[in-house]
Amino acid sequence: MLPKDFTPVGNSQTTENGNPMKKEMIINVSQPEECRVAVIEDGQLEELYVERASQGNCVGNIYKGKVVNLEQGIQAVFVDFGIGRNGFLHISDVEPQYYRQGGFDPNKPIDQQDGKKQDKNKQDSRRKGRGQQRHYNGGRPRVKPPIQDIFKKGDEVLVQVIKEGIGNKGPTLSTYLSIPGRYLVLMPSLGRVGVSRKIEDDKARRKLRDILLDLEPPKGLGFIVRTAGLGRKRGDLERDLAYLIRLWKAIVRRVEKTQTPVDIYEESDIIIRTMRDTVNSDMDAIYIDEKDAYKRARNFLEMIMPKFVDRLHFYDGKQPIFHKYKLDQEIARIYKREVKLKEGGSIVIDPTEALVAIDVNSGNFRTDSNAEVSAYKMNLNAAREIARQLRLRDLGGVIVNDFIDMRLEKHRRGVERALRDAMDRDRARTKIMRTSPFGLIEMTRQRIRPSLKRSVYDDCPCCSGRGIVKTAESMAIEVVRKLMMASRKDEITRVTVRVHEGVSAYLNNKKRREIMAFEEEGDMVIQVLSIEGLFPEHLELDCRNAKGKQVKV
Repeated sequence: MLPKDFTPVGNSQTTENGNPMKKEMIINVSQPEECRVAVIEDGQLEELYVERASQGNCVGNIYKGKVVNLEQGIQAVFVDFGIGRNGFLHISDVEPQYYRQGGFDPNKPIDQQDGKKQDKNKQDSRRKGRGQQRHYNGGRPRVKPPIQDIFKKGDEVLVQVIKEGIGNKGPTLSTYLSIPGRYLVLMPSLGRVGVSRKIEDDKARRKLRDILLDLEPPKGLGFIVRTAGLGRKRGDLERDLAYLIRLWKAIVRRVEKTQTPVDIYEESDIIIRTMRDTVNSDMDAIYIDEKDAYKRARNFLEMIMPKFVDRLHFYDGKQPIFHKYKLDQEIARIYKREVKLKEGGSIVIDPTEALVAIDVNSGNFRTDSNAEVSAYKMNLNAAREIARQLRLRDLGGVIVNDFIDMRLEKHRRGVERALRDAMDRDRARTKIMRTSPFGLIEMTRQRIRPSLKRSVYDDCPCCSGRGIVKTAESMAIEVVRKLMMASRKDEITRVTVRVHEGVSAYLNNKKRREIMAFEEEGDMVIQVLSIEGLFPEHLELDCRNAKGKQVKV
């Protein structure tokens, strides 16, 4: 139950006015088909995660799979790992220990390999490309062997799903396994300890690395300290290390005892996963509207994050929890093409097959008589909203931002910094380029799963996702062409055309003479029927001969 006298504590963030920023996590599990997790700051939606039971989510899961197809041309193999769709494993995602299967020593440069492989690789290494990639080990260059020398059909391989299948593409796999804990990440192939790149303070990095080395992690396993580990005590890291080691031993035992294909390790559900990765001292409260989910979350916090247990509350209000916080209205705006900015102006987001185009429009935004200053301030506002929309919509791939043109170099650099600062809180990997001469800022954002819009919507059956349909005139012209072809076939005596009512009206009013001419020329009867409820591009042509049998045109 939510206490009436509850007041947020432990928040160090502040608003622009200097007041403490209230940060809350809202979890909606009232419907078994869907779970929604929202993070709001001072009433504004900042993060949104949606997972549906029908769609499933295998990203982060580890499977023992079998190679079923090998494609030398693209240096990749397809792996059956038991979910009904084969996964894609590229040579760049193959861990060097697998090289032993092809007779290669992963600890030696390519020119020190023994036997026939050495002569073959010397010749292949002179070729540019051709399925080999150069990488480094201890400062010594080494060329990755071709994938056909590593795998063959039927080979077993331990893989982790790093990206969900999108469209007709299957999931993307990697043999570089990564198992996250609360403060550490276990990376078996790393073989050393490290610290997250997001922790930039050199003194803090050295301290964390020293603590981890003092804990004496098992040789051969790698561990990375997450950003959540910053400022944690030795005991916290030690407990997380022990948990990950126990988990890895259980995974190894399961790998040895089970037959392919089989799932070896499954990531936590969206509630536990989001709490593990998001909850920190800045989180004031967590609300859950379903009893079983609340108990599961409480057990997790008591075991892993006991100091946050008192911030977890069960919501039993009469209003739906997302409706109470006005989140449904905000989510509805996420699916719109145009996003209005509070200060004026807007951004227009157009996802395409290959990239996402974002256009900044100034609209009625005016803050200064100086056009350059107005453009700069407008772009700063847009940069912050762009970062927020990318998180909420979960857009990935190549993103091109078309900001309002600015002449001064310092203003261009300022917008770049604003965009980078706004993207810092994004947990997906991003890379932002410098402003181009045309005022464009290109960037990439890690794409792990289909965007939120793709998860909720299907392509329109009328327009096939184009967003437009043919006019009645265009469809009428197409019908006339088909009738012309039908009139040239002697066996056809009757033609029935079924179209949208707008197309039917156009044909009967403006194309009646042409249709009558076809009837006389082909000695047949043409009937145009208007069917209510048909989509605008529907065209059904039924041609029959004198015996009533159907004839193809």
